[in-house]
Formats: sequence, C-alpha cells, structure tokens
Amino acid sequence: MSERDVSHHVSLAKLQSMLGVSRRVVDGLIDLGLVTPTRGPRNALRFTFQDVVLLRTALQLRTAKTTPRKLREALARLKRELPDELPLSGIRVAAEGDAIVVKTGPSRWDAITGQMLLDFEVAEVKGDVVLLDASPERKSVAAAQAQERYELAEQLVKTDADAAERHYRRAIELAPEPFYAAYVDLGALLCEQEHQCGKALEVFDEALRHFPDDAILHFNRAVALDTMGRLEEARASYERCLTLNPDYADAHHNLAMLLEKRGDRRGLIRHLNAYRRLSN
Repeated sequence: MSERDVSHHVSLAKLQSMLGVSRRVVDGLIDLGLVTPTRGPRNALRFTFQDVVLLRTALQLRTAKTTPRKLREALARLKRELPDELPLSGIRVAAEGDAIVVKTGPSRWDAITGQMLLDFEVAEVKGDVVLLDASPERKSVAAAQAQERYELAEQLVKTDADAAERHYRRAIELAPEPFYAAYVDLGALLCEQEHQCGKALEVFDEALRHFPDDAILHFNRAVALDTMGRLEEARASYERCLTLNPDYADAHHNLAMLLEKRGDRRGLIRHLNAYRRLSN
C-alpha cells in the first residue's frame, strides 16, 4: 500500500514510483488513450490524480485478465465518476477477490460492473493505491464547502426536495468529518416522501456507523422502520433510543403506539404514561 499527496500534478518519475511500473508500461497505457497527460516545464509529462487512479485501475484490470472491452467500459465509467479535485476522504482502488473496487468517501463500487458494494463484501486486498490529502488548509476549505451545501439544502427543503437531497448528499461527501446534521436532515427529508423510507434507512444506518450511540439517529431509524411496517425492528430501535436517553418523550409515544398495534396493553400504558410525564 502506498500513500501520496497528489493534490497537484505529478511527474512521470513520481507516477512510476507510485505505480511501480516502467516508463514503457506507462507509455503503452498512454498510447491506448487511457489518459491524456499535459506538458510541464521542459516538455515533461504531468499527470493529474485522475490519471493516477485511471492508470492504476488499468493495471489492476490487466492483472485480473479483464477483456479489453470490459477494461475500456470500466475506465470510462471511472473517469465519469471521478471528481475534478481529490476529495478529503481520498480515493482507493484495490483488487478484492475478482473485483476491482473503487472507494470514494463512504461509497464502494465495482469498477467493472458499476454496482455499489456493501461494507461486508470484503475480500483479501492484493494491492492498492491510496491517494490522500488531509492538510489543514484543505480540510478547512472542504468544511466550508460542505456547510454551504448544507445551508443550500435547508433553503430548498420545502420547495425542491430532489435538489435538497442532492445538496445534503454533496455536503456529506465534501465534509472532512462525518456531517451529523446533514445525515439527520437528509434522512428526515427522505422519510417524509412517499416510498422513500428505505433510502432514509440507508442514510441512518450509514450515520450510525459514525455515531453508534446517538439517540436521535436510533429514533429516526425506528420511525423509518415503523413507517415501512417492519415493527419488530422498529421496536428494537425505539428501545435502543430509550436505553441511550430514557427521557426521549417522542420515543415513548411512538413505542406506545407500536405496542398497541402488537396487542401489548401493558407496554402501551407504561410508555404512554412516561410520555405524558415527560411532556408536562
């Protein structure tokens, strides 16, 4: 595994060092039209971080004996998905089993099929390249950009839910640290829309990986599950919320209503009384 700061263009020598290949191999990949490096001082080749990722992926795919057609399709897809600048979360390209996996922020997807991968789909990593830039200056800029996206999403919530969703997601992607408020508000926005609670559940589950002991996230997760009719799972999430915060009045109320549906009159009365006590 190698780690480099590639926030700016890199030279041919540095590229060869990062990828561990000869000049002839790099020239061959350039001749295939996979990347189009620019020229710097003294006509020297200069490569962007996108070039590094594309070339590394091409090498991984060739090692995996991917067909030329699939190789071209995978690289074209990857080129479309790569951001213009290196994100704070970095980009990882790795061979995992028979797949070539690209990881950007919280997302993992197969470079060949384009399918998103779940976190538990992990195989032995044979080799990868990790590109990181976590300087304080970039973190500060990214945090400000994420906050701008979040505030824009807040303004659009009531007038354009689709646009608000996009900006919330972009805020989460840009943020150098897990963006708690964006997770909460994005999930709530989705759950308020018809047939979107499944997507909201995904958002809350992702947020809980960063904030596992947050009562609000467990409550919102329970609401999504409750709305979807997954009552036993909803009950468990309400109970987890109340374990973390026994004075969460709305959790007592919702759990009381759920228990009424389940025919648990004793539980209904207990949580309804707790709700009334806390609401006074």
